[in-house]
Amino acid sequence: MTTPRPSTARPRRPTMVDVAREAGVSLKTVSRVVNGVSSVDPELAERVLAAVARLGFRRNNMARDLRARSTSATVGLLIEDLANPFYAGIAAAVEQCALENDTLLITASSEEDAERERRLLLRMCENRVDGLLVVPAGSTADHAYLRAEIEMGVPAVFLDRPPTNLRADTVLIDNEAGARAAIEHLVERGHERIGVLSDWLSIHPMARRLAAAEEALEQGGLPYRPDLIRYGLHTLAETEAAVGTMLAGPEPPTALFALNNRITLAALGALNRLGRDVAVIGFDDFETAGLMARPLTVVSYDVRAIGRIGAELLFHRIAGDKSRPRTVVVPTTLVERGTSGSPAAS
Repeated sequence: MTTPRPSTARPRRPTMVDVAREAGVSLKTVSRVVNGVSSVDPELAERVLAAVARLGFRRNNMARDLRARSTSATVGLLIEDLANPFYAGIAAAVEQCALENDTLLITASSEEDAERERRLLLRMCENRVDGLLVVPAGSTADHAYLRAEIEMGVPAVFLDRPPTNLRADTVLIDNEAGARAAIEHLVERGHERIGVLSDWLSIHPMARRLAAAEEALEQGGLPYRPDLIRYGLHTLAETEAAVGTMLAGPEPPTALFALNNRITLAALGALNRLGRDVAVIGFDDFETAGLMARPLTVVSYDVRAIGRIGAELLFHRIAGDKSRPRTVVVPTTLVERGTSGSPAAS
């Protein structure tokens, strides 16, 4: 006897046609019951609801909304890496705002890949999202392709980084003020050899933070030290190698300024493994920064404000706001926790 091969077909969701057949009523009656029409005969309504329960039927809200108001009641959020606390904070704030507006949030990650970003955003548009929130990939991305989508009524708001070749609402961090404050803090404490660690300069905030840090070093009267500037550090290994090279030099830094949270953690790990006591300031706060043996001094800001403000701008656009595109800048604050002392202490 041959054993039947298991079916590879995907299970099909029950439809209103299935419910009508199961309950022995018309499709129109099922539609009226499912949509809450009160004038349906109670006995028929009870049969329909019993069939709904047995079959596990669920109403297609997207199809209903598309028919009712030509929208999907969904918005798309494209970020770089959901595992990063920075992007997780943005996503949480956007999700809360979407919930308050009775809207479903679709989230995807571009992984700093401009072509992947393009495909994902256009796919969201094909699925009739009502609007887009975008943390764009590096400067290689060209967002002109979204112009047609915006003109057809799909607004877009950009977070943390501005769009390229496109005018749209944007929410940014005050990167320059934060970087200047960090360097000035270290200079005031007597540090003359300050290493700066940056991610790819194609990432807008990195380029702005590095430029502001170098300007603050110059204004602090410190000579230009290319051996103490490292950029393109996108992985843990790259950051650890850069820190090791700096510390192995004849004039190692007495302080490090890390330009994002991932680089900060990698630098701290390298210092621990090397057994070196060097002052550190990181750009971006994170939950455990104040719980370390030497609590970390950071450039902080309200990360959820980025998502919240961006989502509010988007829902205003969805509601019909036709004003000129705006740029909102979220302020930064230096939070001193004790890891940026004098060179002698380092």
